[in-house]
This record gives sequence, structure tokens and C-alpha cells, in this order.
Amino acid sequence: MTPLQLAVLISGSGTTLRNLIEKIRAGKLDANIVLVICSNPRAGGLDVAREAKIPSLVVERTSYATDAAFRDAVFDPIRASGAQLAVMAGFLKHVLIPEDFCNRVINIHPALIPAFCGKGMYGHRVHEAVLASGARQSGCTVHFVDHEYDHGPIILQRAVPVLDDDTPETLAARVFAAECEAYPDAIRKIAGRL
Repeated sequence: MTPLQLAVLISGSGTTLRNLIEKIRAGKLDANIVLVICSNPRAGGLDVAREAKIPSLVVERTSYATDAAFRDAVFDPIRASGAQLAVMAGFLKHVLIPEDFCNRVINIHPALIPAFCGKGMYGHRVHEAVLASGARQSGCTVHFVDHEYDHGPIILQRAVPVLDDDTPETLAARVFAAECEAYPDAIRKIAGRL
């Protein structure tokens, strides 16, 4: 079977990108990352892509007058790269999903959707909200992306306990460890259907 061709969309340090690169190199994910799209020209994830010799492109939302123009600036290079699946890995810009990429764009969210999600709920904000609520478990959700924040059909979820002495940092570390296994698992599951 031919490896699944991936485009990875990032905005920050590239920790999820690095995890996917490591899983591929270790033979645990039959995929190739053919392109990295980044919304932030100062993102550390661009260095991760460069080190891995993966072509990257910066597409800043502020450079485009309309949502449609931004969508095209993101997805035209993805199409040209031959990517079969677009993988959001801390991509913090809302982007419209073109019809030909319906059910071909996925995201991972650091909570159990439908809880602690939606516009503005990302990164440490999520973990702070989980702790403030008194929830006894959190986790991560991999889902298909539609036109709403953290909304598309769920592919899989992984739960982790919330401990009495957790801080946002310790909870984030436990959730990220779950993400590092969940995202490759979801990609493998989708690969069988593409």
C-alpha cells in the first residue's frame, strides 16, 4: 500500500508536527508529510519542517481580504502537493474547507468534545477551564473539520484522568501524551478509507 500523503497545518512550535515526523521515521505511521502550511512566519514549527526537509509555506490570514481568498491560498498548494489528507496541528486560524476536501481535513483538540471547545478554546485555556470546572477527566478528540470551531464528526477520543494536584501544565502534558498516540491512530484509521 502506498503511504498516505499528508499536508500539516501549523501556527506554533510544531510539537504535533514533530510527533508525526517521529512516528513516520519509526515506521509506526505509513505516511509522508509532503507540505507544511504555517499561518505565522515566526512559528518554531517552520524550523521543525526545515530540519526534516519538508517544504513549507507561510500563509498569513491578514494577507487575504476574504475568507475565500485565504481558503484558496491554503488549499491550492495542498492540492498541488498531492496531499490526500490535511492534518491541523495547532493551526489557530479559521479556514473554510473546500468541497473537494470535505472529510479530508482533520484536527486534534485537547479536550473531550463537546466539552471545553469552540472559538477561543485552545492551548492552556482549555486545561484551565477543565480544572476550573472540577471535571474528573479530560483527554483529546480527533475530528473532521467543518466550518465551525471544533465541530465536525468525531473520529476518536482518548480520555485521561484529572488529578487532584494538577496544574494546567501537568494536565496539558498528560493530554499531549495521549494526543501523540491518538493522532497517528486516527490517521491510520482514515488511511483505510481514502
